[in-house]
Amino acid sequence: MDCAQQKKKFFSQLAPAEQILRLLDHLPDVSFFVKDTKGRFMAHSLNKFQDQDIKTEDDVIGKTDHDFYAASRADTYRADDEAVMASGIPMVNRLEPAPEPLGSPRLVTTSKIPLRDKEGKIIGVAGFSRTVQALDVGKDAVGCLAKVIEYLHRNITETLTSKKLAKMAGLSISQFERRFRDTCGTSPRQYVLRVRVDASARKLIGTELTVSEIAQECGFHDHAHLSRSFRKILRQSPTEYRNSHRLAGSS
Repeated sequence: MDCAQQKKKFFSQLAPAEQILRLLDHLPDVSFFVKDTKGRFMAHSLNKFQDQDIKTEDDVIGKTDHDFYAASRADTYRADDEAVMASGIPMVNRLEPAPEPLGSPRLVTTSKIPLRDKEGKIIGVAGFSRTVQALDVGKDAVGCLAKVIEYLHRNITETLTSKKLAKMAGLSISQFERRFRDTCGTSPRQYVLRVRVDASARKLIGTELTVSEIAQECGFHDHAHLSRSFRKILRQSPTEYRNSHRLAGSS
């Protein structure tokens, strides 16, 4: 019996076959997941849900990112899933905000691969995310950008130009913008805008500040600038977003 046959025989004996996934619950700073083509979780390590009322994997199976995360982040995760499934090409070490409450400054690197059935048809994606704090941050693509991204998360009211951020990363503007897009999947300008909208959404839910006050605290020029940006990303006005979450909280 050759090596391939030995491997096939061993794994065919596992019952249930997915029991090995439970080992991943004990990996610190790592979240593992499997989704079908509709974005529904088919498996998920439980360590990512410590701050939510999730006790067993059954509380996750069949649900999607939109059941757990803000729309702006869930939409991004779903778009990445669809791109991997459509192209059949893995996504490796994408730097992005952690799948946590809006406003969290933590970052993760996420990798995803397409999953195929016995006939080779793509039936979903599998992937994992690892917190940047757990990485050995050096001068690779992630290392050059991690401190910059952490800075912009914590200083959203500042003028955050590519020139300023590139200088922080020790790169030319063209190098910085290219590396940022390759690593984060979007331009620095769009990333900053999304961070500001996320921060605004958090304040709309958690404070009684007016939309104008929130705009000022989150780096927007004025009420109108926030409203345009908010509707572009979350497809709701700030007031509609606040009211919908108040209704959800009272139901």
